[in-house]
Amino acid sequence: MRQSPLPILALAVACAAQVPAALAAEPHPDAKGFYEDFLQGLDKDRWYVSDGWSNGDWQDCEWSGRAVQVRGGILSLFHIPAPADHDAPALCGEVQTKAFMQYGTFEARIRTPRQSGMNASVFTYAGPVHGSPHDEIDIEILTRDPGTMTMNTYVAGKPHNGDKVSADPSFEDDFRIVGFRWAPEGITWYLDGQEVHRTDPDSTLPNHPQKLYMSFWSTATLTDWMGRPAPQDGPLEYQVDWVAYTPLDASCLFEGSVTCEAD
Repeated sequence: MRQSPLPILALAVACAAQVPAALAAEPHPDAKGFYEDFLQGLDKDRWYVSDGWSNGDWQDCEWSGRAVQVRGGILSLFHIPAPADHDAPALCGEVQTKAFMQYGTFEARIRTPRQSGMNASVFTYAGPVHGSPHDEIDIEILTRDPGTMTMNTYVAGKPHNGDKVSADPSFEDDFRIVGFRWAPEGITWYLDGQEVHRTDPDSTLPNHPQKLYMSFWSTATLTDWMGRPAPQDGPLEYQVDWVAYTPLDASCLFEGSVTCEAD
């Protein structure tokens, strides 16, 4: 796999820097597990919406609440192109949990568009802004090729354990269920309930509590990795049907979880 050249969304650090520090310290009920189907909208007790900044020069859009919507039980993270008639950035969407979680299974049912130069992700992250080393576990769909799922980790800011797997049908053609199980002894990634990658027994692993993020963003500089920007007629939409977290000592908190198969 081609490792990402920068800590993905750890770079959301810039964003997290605007989250009250108390969020990093307060215990939260979601750390005991949750299943979110968005049928009642976006639970503001669970989710923080990134708004009003970008992560750095490599990101050519700005996080905006305008790019985050819930309709008909679907969370939509949009990429809204920059207006042609005045100087303003493109807008992009990200949500992050208020809870920090350590070990367990993270799952989401997602669908992405096809567009070069963009990244649709489900990942966990904690870093210096939270008073933590930079730890991260990634699932990324580089939407220039929505038929591929990319997996990766960062430990103390350095990449480890990268791989990628083909997805057929692609994330553009249908919703797919992605996930990973994070345990002290290793991490296993899943696609539609099937194991597709796991860390080696002697791998360097993240071990600090992390927040769960979902984001959709673009670049004009990381083109070797994400592809060159392509013309865009209007907003593009990354959809999340549901997302869930099951602690390591629990299983089958909802029907269809990969943890039910382990029972």
